[in-house]
Amino acid sequence: MSSRRFARVAAVGATLSLTTATVAYAAGPGSAGIGDPYYPTYGNGGYDVSHYALDITYVPAGTTIKGKATITATATQDLTSFNLDLLLSASAVTVNGKTASFRKSDPHELVVTPASVIRKGATMTITVAYSGQPRGISYGGVPSPWIGSGTEALALGEPEIAAWWYPSNDHPRDKATYDMTFRVPTGLEAIGNGTLVSKTTSGTTDVWKWSMPQPMATYLAFMAIGQYSVAKGTSGGRPYLVAIAQKAGAGMAAAAKADLMKTPSIINWEASQFGPYPFDTVGGVVPSMSFGYALETQSRPVYTPDFWAGGSNLFVVVHENAHQWFGDAVSVHNWKDIWLNEGFATFAEYLYAEHAGVATTNELLAQNYQQYAATDTWFWGVRLTDPGKHNEFDGAVYDRGAMTLAALRNRLGAPTVSKILKTWVANRKGGDGTVVQFEALAAQISGQDLSGFFQHWLVDRTKPAKTAENGLTGLPTVATRSAIAAADQITANARMLASRQHR
Repeated sequence: MSSRRFARVAAVGATLSLTTATVAYAAGPGSAGIGDPYYPTYGNGGYDVSHYALDITYVPAGTTIKGKATITATATQDLTSFNLDLLLSASAVTVNGKTASFRKSDPHELVVTPASVIRKGATMTITVAYSGQPRGISYGGVPSPWIGSGTEALALGEPEIAAWWYPSNDHPRDKATYDMTFRVPTGLEAIGNGTLVSKTTSGTTDVWKWSMPQPMATYLAFMAIGQYSVAKGTSGGRPYLVAIAQKAGAGMAAAAKADLMKTPSIINWEASQFGPYPFDTVGGVVPSMSFGYALETQSRPVYTPDFWAGGSNLFVVVHENAHQWFGDAVSVHNWKDIWLNEGFATFAEYLYAEHAGVATTNELLAQNYQQYAATDTWFWGVRLTDPGKHNEFDGAVYDRGAMTLAALRNRLGAPTVSKILKTWVANRKGGDGTVVQFEALAAQISGQDLSGFFQHWLVDRTKPAKTAENGLTGLPTVATRSAIAAADQITANARMLASRQHR
């Protein structure tokens, strides 16, 4: 090669190298959404949160929040700016101790511009001072998920709630640990997730501090303000905390407390089915307000008292605590993957009915298969792999979702399905998963081609044929009274739980 040609090639190579370097280090804004097709503005790109430290002052007059959030995150690209999801009003923002500029590009999006570029891989500490009245804020056709006002209020909802009371990367893909400080007027309880670190009084203010050291999705963080009777202790070596509103109806409150005090034993049974319990504490919260559903808030579900209008209802306690594995420890990758949460938690109710000697899973499967006719297109017409935006909590996602797993158990056998569920949690605890990934794991562990099975149960919009491939042979032909009663109770719970979406 001539020296002139070599020089020309070298020059071209230098240009290519410079171009590559320029591309590699080109800084820009993080995206305004994380990429969920149902909710384009939910979550954000360009960073990953590891910890939230929330300091919330709740003022009953006006149902007002005054907060300071300290967010620890790692940049996943070179960032000139990034978004936080927040519907309240920010008054000051810093990044790494330096004042940052901020603006609202949309009521839901707080755009933060740090004083200097944040390099990929760098840790950033963001503080946001903010305030507002979450109860009166709606967004994108969604009324506020905030519940109650004055001296009894709840920050509770799914798929949205976080943006109504703290700034965050609001999507289950970005989970983080939490420390939460709640400041309320003396005499009010302020219940949150995880372990109660301390409760102190300063003048006319009670200060409650909670800690959740395991990763948690943003919508699973909650704050319950009110006057509660709190029972706490240790059962089976695990701390529990059960809070029942003092104003809750006496009959419902007594039934709810009796059932929630059995949570530790239910958790121990579920651990035998799904693997080790993923968190440190257990329990439950029952406000006096009727809001129509329950939510699997991490380590301590919150229930409307209506679940106990007819007396004991252990099935709903089983359902919400099964979510500690399916939904909390392992979250959805996109909201369309919701079958992995609701179908699995409802299937846990089937398993518990069998454990309690009330009905076998095959009896419940047979009862529901017979109950829903092929002409019930409202039930069979929902595609469980993609139920549609605003339709994630359709009753079919619960009932047909549970039937899918019961049919899989009938086809593969209980030990194989138990191994699939335990492996799913063990492999993905602290993260997320998709329906496609679960299908692949089931095929891998069973050694069977399950593509037809999942196609018929999850994708097709018709009633699955009664075949061995679909796990529908060898079922009981006549349901017992107790099986019918259990199926009815589980379905009734599903209908109430499906009302959680505020549309």
